[in-house]
Amino acid sequence: MSGYVPISKEKRAELLESVGLKLENLFNAIPDEIKLEKQEFVELQSDGLSEQEILEQLTKLAERNQRVDQYDSYLGAGYYDHYSPAAINHLINRQEFLTSYTPYQAEISQGTLQAIFEWQSYICRLTGLDVSNSSMYDGASAAAEALLLACRQTRKEKVWVSEGINPEYLKTIKTYFHAGGLEVEVGSLNEQGTAAGTYPTGDDYAAFMIQSPNFFGLIEDMSELVTEAKSNNALSAVSCDLISLAMFKSPGEYGVDIASGEAQPLGIPLNFGGPAVGFLAANQKLMRKMPGRIAGQTTDTEGKTAYVLTIQAREQHIRREKATSNICTNQALLATSATIYLALNGRTGLREVAEQSAAKAIYLYTELIKTGYFDPVYSGPFFREFAIKTKDNLDLNLLNAKLLENRVIGGLVLTKDIWLLAVTEKKSKKSIDDFVSLVVHLLSDPEIYGG
Repeated sequence: MSGYVPISKEKRAELLESVGLKLENLFNAIPDEIKLEKQEFVELQSDGLSEQEILEQLTKLAERNQRVDQYDSYLGAGYYDHYSPAAINHLINRQEFLTSYTPYQAEISQGTLQAIFEWQSYICRLTGLDVSNSSMYDGASAAAEALLLACRQTRKEKVWVSEGINPEYLKTIKTYFHAGGLEVEVGSLNEQGTAAGTYPTGDDYAAFMIQSPNFFGLIEDMSELVTEAKSNNALSAVSCDLISLAMFKSPGEYGVDIASGEAQPLGIPLNFGGPAVGFLAANQKLMRKMPGRIAGQTTDTEGKTAYVLTIQAREQHIRREKATSNICTNQALLATSATIYLALNGRTGLREVAEQSAAKAIYLYTELIKTGYFDPVYSGPFFREFAIKTKDNLDLNLLNAKLLENRVIGGLVLTKDIWLLAVTEKKSKKSIDDFVSLVVHLLSDPEIYGG
């Protein structure tokens, strides 16, 4: 979208009125508590502002945001602050990649198709599955699409989803399924914080889905998922983290049918929560039921390597009201960004990122427990992220506010007494030690800790 709108205020009002709208109606979906008040732009009510004055005001507003490159962040919960090599931004800003949209006649753009093909190849290698599509909008929609795929394949209308999945993913799944008249059953976690031993029985489930590592960072048992799904004539689906798969066995090695997830950790900035890019992979028998595009490699009439759209389900255009998905293209630019990240790191580099993230998370967890202010919530193995429980009357929200004053972004407050923290390879031992020392110092304030 252009940063310059060349029509007058009067013309805009006229255009909106022609379709029965007023300008203020366009913002009805935005909650009142986050809307900017009119008095913040008093000048706009009279003669308006010059371009320079508008830029100055917007810059001041933008400066109210806190960025992870300016702060020491321990916030995860689905989006993670991994290092992004400078080469990524340089390459995806090339004109060949930085286009406004995925080409409709994709074969004309061989470079775009090759980038998609490479993305699919990496996803298949990491997940251990046969086929990947060209990408999804994000991890949440990828999880929903994975379960819809299972429903199409099995012709069943109910799925079981573990409570350990990211809450945002679960909301998206429920939204998709509500619109399709399908049923979502949510399974509670066991005392160890995983889905082990909680699977239902019955022949009416299209799929069982877990997340591993789950929302609390805990590693789930995919072998049990596969066993339980098969015994109930259901497909097995897992929402997984690609960096963790550099350390652990892949879903394909366990026999999982469908894998999905969020690829933001692969060199994509946090962007205040989006946009990012989801992935979806499955075994060979499910390929024809997958949503979106699949690029393939072939040879042209001269025997040269060429790339084509092997499968292209133009859902919205062809199927219309019978469409099985709302994705008719792909997140080409961000998928390319993630592909470059994987190519730059390679097998050993990605494993190094995974091992450092896991080891540093364990170190922070151990040091925080040592302070005496926190207890473990779960005892199982975790990756990059963990939950701890406060003792006595510790105010986590106030602690986070005090940390922010010290240019530190704390973890996510899940409940009154549970804190979810994430650590990536970017953290040094000194930064972790400094964080723990700061937490201990702040907890000496009786306003925060009344224990």
